[in-house]
Amino acid sequence: MPHSAPISVTLDAIEHAMKAAGLWQAMPPSSEALASSQPFCCDTLAFEQWCQWILLPRLRALLDAGMPLPGNAAMAPMGEEMWRGRPECEPVLVQLRLLDNQLSGTPE
Repeated sequence: MPHSAPISVTLDAIEHAMKAAGLWQAMPPSSEALASSQPFCCDTLAFEQWCQWILLPRLRALLDAGMPLPGNAAMAPMGEEMWRGRPECEPVLVQLRLLDNQLSGTPE
């Protein structure tokens, strides 16, 4: 059974939750910031920027191309660390946990 429909719905839910939490940005970071080789671009981007400008577009492009998606995902723990003490981010974390489970093939 293909997972693309549920994952695409989760990606849309992450975007919606980020907008509701005030984490969505109108202007993209510089191309230099986006080109970081560090995990999550942690040296050049805030975690929410990485989610918006790298994670979501990359996963949507893989889905659109019918390419395999990464497994063993662990975005939620990074979000939990970066957004500790920010309750407005909890709906985003809920969706990131769901995405991690979907990509890792773990039941919800």
